[in-house]
Amino acid sequence: MSEEKIHGHDADAGFEHEDLSSRGVFYFMGSVGLLGVVIYFILVGMYRVLDSRDKANQGPANPMAATTGMDPQSMTYRQIQDQAQQTFPKPVLEHSEQTQYLDELRKQNEVLGSYDWVDQKNGVVRIPIERAMDLLAQRGLPVISQTEAVRAEGAAGGQTSKAPPPAKATKGKQ
Repeated sequence: MSEEKIHGHDADAGFEHEDLSSRGVFYFMGSVGLLGVVIYFILVGMYRVLDSRDKANQGPANPMAATTGMDPQSMTYRQIQDQAQQTFPKPVLEHSEQTQYLDELRKQNEVLGSYDWVDQKNGVVRIPIERAMDLLAQRGLPVISQTEAVRAEGAAGGQTSKAPPPAKATKGKQ
């Protein structure tokens, strides 16, 4: 067999040439990187222009706002709170609605979970909800018979609808 044709390839051709040169890939990657840098500087410039335009067109401060002299970067939370109490006009209706809400909720829970006199003269007391539920489970709800309910309704001046008397069972003649 001849050495000129081995496995369908021409032996004189030498080596196979590449279809894609590495120089083109590096040029493409460099141009993408350069484009990214250009876009970055365009965006930075655009934001600077928009920020300066916003500052120039910003309206005057509210005349009702008081200058406080507070700097949140250098002051602690406690110092800011003290400064706000001294600076803001009185009366301050709310200074921290979340804290005020939690305090009110805590006070209500203390009241609902404690014993206290409601009317000491008449012997009316307040007991915790858990204890009231236990007593209700032990004693049950008060039951009023139907005749007492009708009498109470009649005594209150309400309209009572009388039910027809029950039908008498009679033996019919057949």
